[in-house]
Amino acid sequence: MATITAALVKELRESTGAGMMDCKAALTAVEGDFEAAVDWLRKKGLSKAAKKADRVAAEGLVVAAIADNKGVVVEINSETDFVSRNADFQTLVKNVADVALKSGKSDAESLGKEAYPGGGTVAEAITSAVATIGENLTLRRAAALNVADGVVGRYVHSQVVDGQGKIAVIVALESKGDKETLAALARQLAMHVASANPQALDAAGLDPAVIEREKKLLAEKNAGKPANVLEKIIDSGIKTYAKEVCMLDQVSNHPDHAGKTVAQAVKELEGKAGSPIVIKGFVRYALGEGIEKATSDFAAEVAAAAKG
Repeated sequence: MATITAALVKELRESTGAGMMDCKAALTAVEGDFEAAVDWLRKKGLSKAAKKADRVAAEGLVVAAIADNKGVVVEINSETDFVSRNADFQTLVKNVADVALKSGKSDAESLGKEAYPGGGTVAEAITSAVATIGENLTLRRAAALNVADGVVGRYVHSQVVDGQGKIAVIVALESKGDKETLAALARQLAMHVASANPQALDAAGLDPAVIEREKKLLAEKNAGKPANVLEKIIDSGIKTYAKEVCMLDQVSNHPDHAGKTVAQAVKELEGKAGSPIVIKGFVRYALGEGIEKATSDFAAEVAAAAKG
């Protein structure tokens, strides 16, 4: 059998854009024949998949999966919204979420290296799906929450299938209280997070850079005022901002807790749960947020195509 060198694998990868492991498998299958390896990858659809990798993938699905005291959220992107209705894609998303839940991996790179049901890795399964589905697919991000004692609840907005949709949220509650009460509360809080989109649990969790930006805006809006007055305005403004964007200080959007903050609503439910309740954290993924989507002039594209 011919020796498959790292240099040859690298050359095939650069030529086809396929993954390193796929290139090694191709060269092994054809005993080192470079051109035959290219054909092998083309037949498998893997070199074609690589050509799609530069296309912007901002659609797809976000998924939330929970099991007792742990939960995960994962985002897998596609090029078009049509793919979110594809049963094969939905199965891929579910399986990746299940792998994340079992492994506890909280970043896309580590999750991609985990074993995928049926063989290979998560990353390889996604590459294979690119070839069969016909669009660029990317495992964009993943996050996990868990508590030693308590529950993790979820809510998925614009749900396409169970646990998969356009916005996915998990909320972790630490408590020794009644699990049924905690689960109901965790879901209510997840719905609140989906709607209100808090930036942090409390003021201490806010990004310092965001706070500095808000201070700068307040200072510019009140330029010319005495230093002692300006200091009080900025301090008051930051406190108001924190109440608007911090989950515990936000007014609950659940009808059972009308007019009360999230912190007050949780405190009230401690009696029913039979134990203190602490919100340990939340994760909210909105599909495609932060991805710069390409815009195109459809009429111009048609005209260009007509010119040949």
